[in-house]
Amino acid sequence: MLRICSSGVTRWFSIIMSDYTSRIMDQVRAKNGHETEFLQAVQEVLATISPVLAAQPKYEANAILERIVEPERVITFRVPWMDDKGNYQVNRGYRVEFNSAIGPYKGGLRFHPSVNLGILKFLGFEQVFKNSLTTLAMGGGKGGADFDPKGKSDNEVMRFCQSFMSELQRHIGPDTDVPAGDIGVGGREIGYMFGQYKRLRNEFTGVLTGKARNWGGSLIRPEATGYGTVYFAQNMLATKGEDFVGKVCTVSGSGNVAQYTVEKLNELGAKPVTLSDSAGFIHDPAGIDAEKLAWVMDLKNVRRGRISEYAKQFPGATFYAGQRPWGITCDCAFPSATQNEINGAEATTLIKNGCGLVAEGANMPTDLEGIDVYLESKILYGPAKAANAGGVATSGLEMAQNSQRLNWTREEVDAKLKSIMKNIHDNAQSHAREYSADSKGDYTNYVAGSNMAGFVKVADSMIDQGLV
Repeated sequence: MLRICSSGVTRWFSIIMSDYTSRIMDQVRAKNGHETEFLQAVQEVLATISPVLAAQPKYEANAILERIVEPERVITFRVPWMDDKGNYQVNRGYRVEFNSAIGPYKGGLRFHPSVNLGILKFLGFEQVFKNSLTTLAMGGGKGGADFDPKGKSDNEVMRFCQSFMSELQRHIGPDTDVPAGDIGVGGREIGYMFGQYKRLRNEFTGVLTGKARNWGGSLIRPEATGYGTVYFAQNMLATKGEDFVGKVCTVSGSGNVAQYTVEKLNELGAKPVTLSDSAGFIHDPAGIDAEKLAWVMDLKNVRRGRISEYAKQFPGATFYAGQRPWGITCDCAFPSATQNEINGAEATTLIKNGCGLVAEGANMPTDLEGIDVYLESKILYGPAKAANAGGVATSGLEMAQNSQRLNWTREEVDAKLKSIMKNIHDNAQSHAREYSADSKGDYTNYVAGSNMAGFVKVADSMIDQGLV
């Protein structure tokens, strides 16, 4: 019996693993014992793919697990830059090129003080399966730096981005590794990095995604992660014959993903009532409508203010300092901030308060005990690698447009995004029904289904390409 949550004993995840998965998990723990987020991500995958491994002995014979848990390449480098006072500063930069079996490495860059190798390995590992689910030709990678753009001037951010790209440009390219944005890396940062890449390499190529529309970006790329998460949730609701009309939704975060999750929820007739940042969350029982959302977008994207200001602007809203929104009664929850923002106790509170759907806009926002609660309760639960794949899917569409020197219309991109999210949902559902014993009747274990669907495509490609 393998207990796979260090913070406590979970029920669903306390399963009997195969000898193969147990052995690999022991090896991963021995080699990466201090990288808690990476261990959590590997545990969640290995705990669900045993049925596929049992049905297909070729994966063990070809040492797929031994290879798939190791990044193909990890690049670490220093990033020296000068602040506005003329002082020298040094940060640490990373790129984890995890798996290229189905295409060039693809995954975001994160600029945040919390960035370390373990977090980036977890994100890169998740990205491998997420990108596989999109059906597009993209491998998995992730990168970033322990640099905090908050409080920095545009010139300081530019100097940091130029120094960061001066090293990163040696390791990336449109057919090798195509980074995108993530936490702390938006249009401003992508622009500065692209400009430095172009200057150093003397070429205009689609080496980054998330670019501005007038120099190679794709329509609805900023919206794609939030929109895609809602589309995935819409497909889950459809299995119950339901839609979003009238449903109260809690959303965490107040950045790109949260903003466009709220926008799409409003379009589909739901009532989003919360947003948050690192200082706390606001609850607006009247709903965060389009006018209020426009104010939030100006606050966060232009003025770079704090979400607490919302409660001062809109009477009836309340700000809860130092708290997260999972105690608010809701029909649906959309964690869209960061990893492990919902623990077992908070997941239990959500279920007790009547929440019947959780769709993850952030990467791994629920810890293993929380996931256990969802699965035991048999609610509709869309795990991050499936539910938030719309962002990287649209990045893939941006790559395709760059390769063809074309720009598709907003309607074309949105239609492709909807289709991709439906395919991801249906693929996860079909694999769960085929291999997962608890996916019966109208219940689907999307965790198991997503992991198995993503794994099979990558593993088969690795076998085809030999021992590399």
